[in-house]
Amino acid sequence: MTKLSREQAAERLQKLRPLINEYRYQYAVHDTSTMSEAAADSLKHELTELESQYPDLITPDSPSQRVAGAPLDKFQSVPHSQRMLSLNDAFDEAETGAWKERITKLVPEGTKLEYFMDIKMDGLACALIYEDGMLVRAVTRGDGFVGEDVTMNVRTIESVPLRLRVEKGFEHLTKGRTEVRGEIVMYKADFEKLNEERTEKGLPLFANPRNTAAGTIRQLDPKLVSERKLHFHAYDLLREDTDDVPTNEFAYQALRSLGFLANRDATVTDSVEGVIKFASTWETKRQELSFNTDGLVVKVNDRRVFRDLGVVGKAPRGAVAYKYPAEQSTTKVKDIFVSIGRTGAATPVAMLEPVVVAGSTVQMATLHNEGEIKRKDIRVGDTVIVHKAGDIIPEIVEALKTLRDGSEKEFIMPTHCPDCNTELKKLKADEAVWRCPNESCPSRVWKRVQHYASKGALDIEGLGEKNVIALIDSGLVKDTPDIYILKKEDLLTLDRFAEISATKLVNAIQDKKTPPLDRFLFGLGIRHVGTQTARDLAQAFHTLEALSEATIDELSEVEGVGEVVAESIVEWFSEPENKGILEKFKTFDVWPLEAAHASGPLVGKKFVVTGTLESMGRDQAGDKIKALGGTFQSSVGKDTDYLVVGANVGASKLKKAEKFGTKQINEQELLDILRG
Repeated sequence: MTKLSREQAAERLQKLRPLINEYRYQYAVHDTSTMSEAAADSLKHELTELESQYPDLITPDSPSQRVAGAPLDKFQSVPHSQRMLSLNDAFDEAETGAWKERITKLVPEGTKLEYFMDIKMDGLACALIYEDGMLVRAVTRGDGFVGEDVTMNVRTIESVPLRLRVEKGFEHLTKGRTEVRGEIVMYKADFEKLNEERTEKGLPLFANPRNTAAGTIRQLDPKLVSERKLHFHAYDLLREDTDDVPTNEFAYQALRSLGFLANRDATVTDSVEGVIKFASTWETKRQELSFNTDGLVVKVNDRRVFRDLGVVGKAPRGAVAYKYPAEQSTTKVKDIFVSIGRTGAATPVAMLEPVVVAGSTVQMATLHNEGEIKRKDIRVGDTVIVHKAGDIIPEIVEALKTLRDGSEKEFIMPTHCPDCNTELKKLKADEAVWRCPNESCPSRVWKRVQHYASKGALDIEGLGEKNVIALIDSGLVKDTPDIYILKKEDLLTLDRFAEISATKLVNAIQDKKTPPLDRFLFGLGIRHVGTQTARDLAQAFHTLEALSEATIDELSEVEGVGEVVAESIVEWFSEPENKGILEKFKTFDVWPLEAAHASGPLVGKKFVVTGTLESMGRDQAGDKIKALGGTFQSSVGKDTDYLVVGANVGASKLKKAEKFGTKQINEQELLDILRG
């Protein structure tokens, strides 16, 4: 090739990049080719040659930059702009109808509801952030609030545009911040091909496409990721101006125009009957799909109505996952053993002859508790029906008693812990669960340590199940605080560690000596305290000392904390063993940071919103209030300062406001307060 001047190369590159990107778009999104693969390869070769001659002409959206950068040491945590929510399930027409009835009561009278339906993909949820049309970040779902930055890996996926396409009618979406959410999947055919290659090389086979896709995206080297064929299917589009995307149907049209795969089988209906018809069609046709699915996602089509319906717990009211019946299979129960959890719960678990259910090999199934085994009359040696839906733990549906031959053995619940021989007890006489009360029980200790190091808690890389068990078996770790006095020399005495891995683990642990209060709280493993409750408690009490001294009444005042949770927290902090654990943490200079006090003009002011707001959804109003230091409450109480009254309000909150003398304001007055 004749050497071009810098100016000529720049002009040539400006023509090559759009041509190559259009080929990628047509091939990856529409499964068509604008030219032969050989011709496309030739153009890519020319592009890389020119960029190697003039490196300063390389742009972030160049096709050559899909696989770039050295392997990472670890992934960085990134908070989501908006929480990535989960969906509640519906399993039949009756449950779907009940969902419709619930939301119909909450929307203004006369509102015509439409439902947007799409096939639910079994993959890894991911959010892609674009600034002025350029891909700047890709973040996994994580716990819904915080995910991992996997940008370099996602750039290797051909169906992810590095720069958004500009098409008439959708130009505004390429300006400012655009977030695209979707699912990273591995197609069934690609998964089978990958396992065939691994068989030829004598390597262990992967279990299923979903786990393989998720594991691939978490590889630290983008070059390894690029060697496996992944696809990104978009299902949501977020903009700062919510009016940019009026309906979910429009979102899918826009996503395709911007250059994404968005399932073309998605459609709209105005009835539950339409949902069921769509579900029935795809229940029989789903084997034809390129990816695995276990059902549908059904959303209210109008995005404003969807937002106004709000969120309950982790799930939006305006959407539901319609699940197909769990896949079932039969196998034999080889044995039943008792597993001790971190809270001491003694759970019977069935060891099964391996069987493939819902796309993965099942070898164990939970039996929940002694009463469940008796109710279902499950015995060692029984032929049983096992079912598994999505990521749900496999469960035994029933024993096929007519197949018994007399050799089956009834299960007898042990009276003592199988790990430490402590007598099992029930916390309450009417409780179904037996527990090991020994805080030093090896099973309880390693599960507590593993929980403390988990992603939702301290997120200590290198402290997975096998390493934790090895540390406890060796005697190096007797309880959670002991991880902080581990030395490299200690780890090198174990077979699992070499110089580099030992150094990395010690450093990773030492980096987490002053964790955020909410993560530390969750890591302590207090019963009923999940990640959201830990956040609420941290925001309410700010320090671990204040929380440890709180009464049941004080704890119950925190949003989302009821009497049961409050009692559990007070009980945990009153236990001598737990007091000893906290003292040990202090001795090793480990203590959580004080949670930042709310700041802003609305500090000390408490708001409740009732009815429908025109300018924003109820949750958005809550976010704006909290951002200015205020407190957003779900119900009117004696301490509520303002009740914001929207359209189509119910009578109960108004009556409470009158009873407590709470000031009532309209939406415009709220906006004035928010603007200062």
